[in-house]
Amino acid sequence: MSVQQGKVPYYFVPGPSRWPILAGMSLLITMIGASGWVNGTAWGPYVNLFGVLCVLVVLYGWFGDAISESEGGLYGKRVDVSYRWSMSWFIFSEVMFFAAFFGALFYARTITMPWLADLDHKLLWPDFSGQWGNAGPAGTVESFRTMGPFPIPTINTALLLTSGVTITIAHHALRAGHRAKTAFWLFCTILLGAVFLCFQGYEYYHAYHELNLKLSSGIFGSTFFMLTGFHGFHVTLGAIMLSVVLYRVMKGHFTPEHHFAFEGAAWYWHFVDVVWLGLYVVVYWL
Repeated sequence: MSVQQGKVPYYFVPGPSRWPILAGMSLLITMIGASGWVNGTAWGPYVNLFGVLCVLVVLYGWFGDAISESEGGLYGKRVDVSYRWSMSWFIFSEVMFFAAFFGALFYARTITMPWLADLDHKLLWPDFSGQWGNAGPAGTVESFRTMGPFPIPTINTALLLTSGVTITIAHHALRAGHRAKTAFWLFCTILLGAVFLCFQGYEYYHAYHELNLKLSSGIFGSTFFMLTGFHGFHVTLGAIMLSVVLYRVMKGHFTPEHHFAFEGAAWYWHFVDVVWLGLYVVVYWL
């Protein structure tokens, strides 16, 4: 549908696009490479990297088209509402994603551990301890030490909570029409996220080399790295989203009334903050 006489269309329907099929092919290549990588093939890492690069190219082109359509005045109120619902359902799917991992952690800690430590299993594993963070009932896992909440996880919690404040300040500045102030506080949010990721990288180095805590360290290691690692991945995605939004703020793409791209990225960032609070309590404290 095209714009006629300067009017926004009732509902913009884009024409046929090559991006969906390219996205599917790129994700397929990425997963083929990942499967080869985890199975120790020589070609796995390279195919995975090529797939990731293809995904990034697709995202750049696809979102670039959406930005051009928005700046071209093709998006009205109904498209704005559809974007808001789409982002809401996307975040809901991410909530369910983390709920599955939290559920696995709950099952392992609350159900499996006491079950394996009861009297019926003492004959099979007499030395097994039902406390969380053990080396497993068969003794096949190398001994390791668990990760506590101090100091890095607590510092990271403070960083993410602060980033939630800075992005809220940026949002209020955008609604007030202060573009420079919006850009400054948005940059601060991205910087806090980058520092968070640096601390998490150091935490992983410390876990592997000083605590002997690895992804292969039984159910504790697998749940610890899956939960914290996927959260770090989501922080990375959120920082990329905010970086694109920052670029668009500096280009003057947003107005106090129309800035859903900013709001959508902010929703995602707040979701990342909330998930981390759950991780901080459940993984590091309990």
